[in-house]
Amino acid sequence: MKLKHIFLGLLLGFVLVTKAQTSSKEVLFTINDKPFYTDEFIRVYNKNLDLVKDESQKDLNQYLELFVGYKLKVSKANILGLQNNTQYQTELKSYRTQLSKNYTTDSKVTKELVDEGYKRLLKEVNASHILILVDENAAPADTLIAYNKALGIRDRVIKGEDFGALAQELSQDPSAKENKGNLGYFTSFKMVYAFENGAYNTSIGSVSKPIRTRFGYHLIKVNDIRDNRGEVAVAHIMILKPKEGEDIAKAKTTIDDIYQKLQQGEKFEELAKQFSEDKSSASKGGVLNRFASGQLSSEEFETQAFSLSKENLISKPFETQFGWHIVKFIDRFPVKSYDDSKVELENKISKDDRSRLITNSLTEKLAAKYPIKKDVKLYNSLVKLVTNDFYDNKWTLPTDSKKYSKALFAIAAKNYTGSDFLDYVYSKQKSGSTLKPIEKLTDNLFETFVDEQRNQYYNDNLENEFPEFSAVMDEYRDGLLLFDLMDKEIWQRSKTDTLGLKDFYETQKDKHLWKTRVDAEIYSSTDLEKMKKALSMLKKNQTSKEIKEKFNTKENVSIMYFQGVYEEGADALPKETKMELGLSEITKKGDYYYVINVIKVLPAAPKTLDECRGKLVNDYQQYLEQNWVNELNKEFTVKVNQDTFEKVKNQIKK
Repeated sequence: MKLKHIFLGLLLGFVLVTKAQTSSKEVLFTINDKPFYTDEFIRVYNKNLDLVKDESQKDLNQYLELFVGYKLKVSKANILGLQNNTQYQTELKSYRTQLSKNYTTDSKVTKELVDEGYKRLLKEVNASHILILVDENAAPADTLIAYNKALGIRDRVIKGEDFGALAQELSQDPSAKENKGNLGYFTSFKMVYAFENGAYNTSIGSVSKPIRTRFGYHLIKVNDIRDNRGEVAVAHIMILKPKEGEDIAKAKTTIDDIYQKLQQGEKFEELAKQFSEDKSSASKGGVLNRFASGQLSSEEFETQAFSLSKENLISKPFETQFGWHIVKFIDRFPVKSYDDSKVELENKISKDDRSRLITNSLTEKLAAKYPIKKDVKLYNSLVKLVTNDFYDNKWTLPTDSKKYSKALFAIAAKNYTGSDFLDYVYSKQKSGSTLKPIEKLTDNLFETFVDEQRNQYYNDNLENEFPEFSAVMDEYRDGLLLFDLMDKEIWQRSKTDTLGLKDFYETQKDKHLWKTRVDAEIYSSTDLEKMKKALSMLKKNQTSKEIKEKFNTKENVSIMYFQGVYEEGADALPKETKMELGLSEITKKGDYYYVINVIKVLPAAPKTLDECRGKLVNDYQQYLEQNWVNELNKEFTVKVNQDTFEKVKNQIKK
């Protein structure tokens, strides 16, 4: 699912900031006589203009080709019936529900939620939970069973049983087996809203009553509350934890040697570039993106990072589940002010469960937008039909329902009949309402019924009310189909068609080449005299172990040693390194002196399929897609209205 979200995010990026156009709607091209119009082409082109990196895609002729190809794929998806897939329809409905929240805002409610969110943002809560799963659309009986189960567990905690032990035993959150239900520290907007409310409204040491979220019922125990630590920026040097069967002691010795060199005054950034095995940060001197509590996968790493400061600059070596680290403090970023946080918080609220509160406030505005006038005579006759049997869930609909099928009221041009209202009353018997007398209950149900129908009518007509909403839904509908089709026709095939990939590799070998490589030993030191002595020892065929024993002690690491296979131009090699067998002379790079002992030279050669698999699979996907699009062009008849296209060009260039 994550891949699909990324794909659609790229496809629909910045959807709501499209440039306004005044163009008339004309047919730009047809696919099998189905028309596609200029307004959509212009809107999508302008929307994506700043997103594309390939300048050729900004060329209108090239972009029209891409756009037609896009519509060809969507047309194929519709022919294959992918739009009838249940999962597709569910996702489309879910997206529409999410998008509609942008049109159901209330500034007052939004401000209250921003105020609440910021106040909570100033604190971090450490909480544990026990989860009892129940689907948010589960039957009431199933919901009650889950609730009572959670309540029973809470009683056991109140009576003195250990929360963590019960979490390991009974929680249906799989991670509880390892963490005893402890979620670490978090702040506002890190959890679903209902869970957040439960956590922030529970005192330290207490256990909440069962809290309902879309996942089920949670019991929340608050372990601690502290001031928000903000964000921290650090760099690190990492030695990966050896795989099973490899030498753990060697990795631990390496990190300790690096730490000793830091104590001797050598630069953190240079050591990170040489020795850190976190390849994503090593070339940047070990610098990581700044982070807040709970953002990393290692609480131990976060604890070490936040314990550092300008006065306590570098940590001692420590171990996480990933390996051994040394962390260097760079900077600390406190929580932003309210004013600086406001826009970001509003954006988060729009994507959060809190938005439901804003949607609820819409009801009042819709009452003014869609006033109703009910048929009083018909309504009075309906009220008389509803009896006290309702309270016992025994009330039945009248047998002559046609008598009440005329319009009771209308919202805009849509009529709602007396029978519609009676059906609604009948459906509400299980709600457990005890409001009396029955006439008052019926009036209350009528008001609720009207409110619900107003909201539903408004929601159903968003496409008519807001053209930009309609455009976004069309794009998402097509994008979702395109993803499913691409997955079926291209991505899955590129992963499973091993013979096809192998044949493609044979035609692409000259594009995937290793430069000359060397299997080499690298010796480095900031002490030129000791490096000269080490070189002398190497010339006498003495080993790396003998060199380290001579120059390194527990208190002082003078010479570092690494062995590996390096490609010409690799960062780990000095620029002067000759790709030839034997010992180099001493060279200098920054503050370090190097001696390179080349054990073996590996000449330039094609990479094996496995060595270039990632890039090769990507190229293979593009190859399959291009061939597929060519086939689609043969399958469908595409006719472009060139005169109209010339008008579009002139309009866009203005």
